[in-house]
Amino acid sequence: MPAPDAITPDKLAKLLGTPRCPALLDTRRDALRAEAPLILPGARAVSEGDLTPERLPALIATLQGPVVVACAEGHGRSQGLAALLRSHGIAAEYLEGGYAVWSAAGLPLIDPAKITARDAAGRSVWVTRSRPKVDRIACPWLIRRFIDPRAVFLYVAPAEVTAVAALYGGMPFDIEDTFWSHRGDLCTFDVMLAEFGLALPALERLATIVRGADTARPDLAPEAAGLLAASLGLSRMYADDLEQLGAGMALYDAFYRWCRDATGETHNWPTNRPGGAA
Repeated sequence: MPAPDAITPDKLAKLLGTPRCPALLDTRRDALRAEAPLILPGARAVSEGDLTPERLPALIATLQGPVVVACAEGHGRSQGLAALLRSHGIAAEYLEGGYAVWSAAGLPLIDPAKITARDAAGRSVWVTRSRPKVDRIACPWLIRRFIDPRAVFLYVAPAEVTAVAALYGGMPFDIEDTFWSHRGDLCTFDVMLAEFGLALPALERLATIVRGADTARPDLAPEAAGLLAASLGLSRMYADDLEQLGAGMALYDAFYRWCRDATGETHNWPTNRPGGAA
């Protein structure tokens, strides 16, 4: 049985990609992180300097909601910081067994080196074309849920994406002749999954749906036409791209949970007549 202030890797893994996932802090020693640079999906690397008395208040000020602290093996570094955060009124747990148990269980890790642009607060910055439809909502959802929950997204006129990215130190995406864009038959969502190493069955299923909706290939998955219809509807409901992204987050949350948990479930009506389907 885990300690009352600990969370098991299996339990945390079920929260990944959902709105209920806590903020994740990687407190491994700097040298150890340099040797094993892969991190938990969505985790923020906390350097040894960030844990000094002088800089710790700045870290605490950025935390909202529950937190899980992970160190190499779930000992003093993570347990200590979790206890300190609780003393500041933050609901904090440590990852039982730390990175060692998480990795041994084959649970997902991502490569943070793929993020090449961050602002002064350590948030990744992404720039893309305005008036999003499919990929330009799907990719920010993926980034916020699995890569960087604090990521910043800038939607600008297509002709200005590259210049704005250079001006603000951002990464352009879903635009031609950039790293984060379509490759052959793959859409940008596919590319992000591959580059970050997110080989989760639910995300791979979702990627097929996104690709079908984004590249006019509804034959790839029956759900692709529905995603396209919902995406086009959202684009007409919202004039503000960031408001549309906010609504789109809930849409992709629902599709992800279907891909993960509900693909075998059917529904019929009526369900309550005697002898009818349950």
